[in-house]
Amino acid sequence: MTRETVPIFAVLSVIVLIQFSCATERADNASIAVKELVRTSKSWDGKLLAPYPQGQPEITIRRISIPAGARLETHSHPVINAGVLMSGQLTVETTDGKVLHLKAGDPIVEVVNTLHYGINEGTVPAEIVVFYAGTVGQAVTVSKQG
Repeated sequence: MTRETVPIFAVLSVIVLIQFSCATERADNASIAVKELVRTSKSWDGKLLAPYPQGQPEITIRRISIPAGARLETHSHPVINAGVLMSGQLTVETTDGKVLHLKAGDPIVEVVNTLHYGINEGTVPAEIVVFYAGTVGQAVTVSKQG
């Protein structure tokens, strides 16, 4: 390094440190909010969740869009899953008559090995993000016919 480049590196280092310090201060002063949406060992219908399956764990995350007026086919989930309705509204019904009404922002801990379906009775698409905890090669949704 030449004598002229040393002060330039020193000045740049100070500028970087000041910017890092300001960014860190802003991050420290920012309000971080954590809101637990749900913590449970039961699905929304009150039944205890099934034990996790044996094998190599695999997480699947799906964003599902259900058009206004649409009804999902009757299906079940052989794995524990939970989600959050991001927008719209959704009614979930089990074939034995239990009903859950969801609005945007509501969490759901889904029923496991129980036939059910969803209906979007609203006027806008229902968007839900669902997390499935299964094993490699295991289906996360099984249709009534399948």
